[in-house]
Amino acid sequence: MVRIAVFCSGSGSNFEAIAGAAKAGRLGAAIALMVCDRPEAFAVQRARRLGVPYAVLPARLFPSRSSYEKLLIGILKRERVDLVALAGWMRILSPVFIRAFRGRILNIHPSCLPAFKGAHAIRDAFQARVPATGVTVHVVTADVDGGPVLAQTKVRIGRKDTLKSLETKIHRVEHRLYPSAIRRFIQKRKGPKNAEGKR
Repeated sequence: MVRIAVFCSGSGSNFEAIAGAAKAGRLGAAIALMVCDRPEAFAVQRARRLGVPYAVLPARLFPSRSSYEKLLIGILKRERVDLVALAGWMRILSPVFIRAFRGRILNIHPSCLPAFKGAHAIRDAFQARVPATGVTVHVVTADVDGGPVLAQTKVRIGRKDTLKSLETKIHRVEHRLYPSAIRRFIQKRKGPKNAEGKR
């Protein structure tokens, strides 16, 4: 069984969507751990309610990013984590961390990349008055918000939309798209191994 660690910094609604899909058997994976860098984040309460093991690790308690990520890597290896899913994780991962899980870190971004990169993608798209934005699931690389796209869905911005209503529409799409993209990613990675086993 593939073991997933979900990284959160805020509400954790995408974490809950992933955990729900895993519990329902729709991922072909189990949530091994939720990692949160903010003790006050609601994601921590979600993890408790869902019975998911979690670790709260504020980066400010560490002398450097390298020492922080060294601990993170150690925890993930100890928990035999196969895949990392960033779900509202607001810290940029270093090349060292990315190399440790090369090709096995996914992220969800609230725009149709490469448009509207960065931490304020929904606001930026709304203020730009574009007719549509979207949601992208991609593989994380050293190029921030620039890794290979796994799944993408457009979200129309209506004339009556407010920033809040647009955020609600985006999140609704995220909660569907992320679990399905994770499932397809896992199935694709398993495919060649299964094929070899049948020969």
